[in-house]
Amino acid sequence: MKIVPYRKGQELRPMGTMISIFDDFFNRAFEEETAEDNFRSMPMDIVEHEKNYEILANLPGFKKENVKISVHDNQLLVEAKCEIEKEEQSGTIYRCERYSGNYRRNLLLPENSDLAKISAKMEDGVLQLLIPKKEPTPQKEIVIQ
Repeated sequence: MKIVPYRKGQELRPMGTMISIFDDFFNRAFEEETAEDNFRSMPMDIVEHEKNYEILANLPGFKKENVKISVHDNQLLVEAKCEIEKEEQSGTIYRCERYSGNYRRNLLLPENSDLAKISAKMEDGVLQLLIPKKEPTPQKEIVIQ
């Protein structure tokens, strides 16, 4: 499976290196805001099935109208925007862990992904993306004349 998060300035490492792109995906899956664009990463599960790839992204409290999914040059971009209106509180807040802001994940899709047939569904705070696989095209043999 070659679905990997895409980052600006990401360098490709040869296969067999100690830290692979796959390891980077899991090591950075829950990283906090980045300094360059103030977006957080949303937790995702990526599963490869026989005929498709399935991506499940946790977006609790988000409405589907606030989620944007786009594909460009085999890169899948999922963005979600959540803004909570701040009301004046009449008490002291001791702990505030709920995040209000923007989430973004950018994944590089495998070459066999059928980008025209990607489907998305959102239910109970979980975004499900199904990315069908294309049938592999046989290599064309060139006859020497």
